[in-house]
Amino acid sequence: MTARLWMRYSVQGECGFGLLEGEQIAVCQGDMFGEYLPSGQTLVLGDVIVDLPCVPGKFIGLWNNYHAQAAKQGLSIPKEPLYFIKAASSYCAHEQPFTIPAGYDGRVVYEGELGLIIGKTCKNASEVEASQAIFGVTCVNDVTALDLLSRDASFAQWTRAKSFDTFGIFGPVIATGLDWKTLIVRTLVNGRERQNYACSDMIFSPAQIVASLSREMTLYPGDVIACGTSLGVLPIKPGTVVEVCIEGVGILRNTFEAMTTKADV
Repeated sequence: MTARLWMRYSVQGECGFGLLEGEQIAVCQGDMFGEYLPSGQTLVLGDVIVDLPCVPGKFIGLWNNYHAQAAKQGLSIPKEPLYFIKAASSYCAHEQPFTIPAGYDGRVVYEGELGLIIGKTCKNASEVEASQAIFGVTCVNDVTALDLLSRDASFAQWTRAKSFDTFGIFGPVIATGLDWKTLIVRTLVNGRERQNYACSDMIFSPAQIVASLSREMTLYPGDVIACGTSLGVLPIKPGTVVEVCIEGVGILRNTFEAMTTKADV
């Protein structure tokens, strides 16, 4: 299969989607996950706003899915995928800033990850069917309010820690036709490499992840599944630029900004 880069964009208030070819967008009409046709129109990438590459009904994230990270933290290898869900209000596109609520003063960490994009409805799927349901992959920054996870000893607050507005960052494109086993996730923090790990180190493969999840919830076109992160996660401060880079997919770039309050204006 030929590798392709799909993206969604806005220009002069109008939204659309197409195939990114260098610095040009070949505009398409129809449904990215269904029937579509090239419109014959092209746009210059620099003339548009890059939107989320899809609008998920669900954003699912895995925890403890890399052998290297499990070994470092002394974690046992899970028998099934361990996951959480990020709220739809957390979604954040390429080049948009991410922030924290004024009431949170704890640590914030980046997590560079490979994201799977579901391309067709998937329920009780075999691994073969699950593999066929994966439309493509994208870059993910699964931002986390680290100090919330264990703030209450009686209840691990995964949803809250992962779901602040702007904490669900993914994009800028969906790449199709790639072999996930060959991909490397790199995370740069203010230009300095902090993460560099091979997706082939996953405990559960994309097909295994999707098949397992589909037995518990129906997956729909556009749903995002972040495959988990590996070594190199660190806290960041406002003003930090985080770039998640996957060769063949692209660079997801966002700046961590302090929340502006009325008192600051």
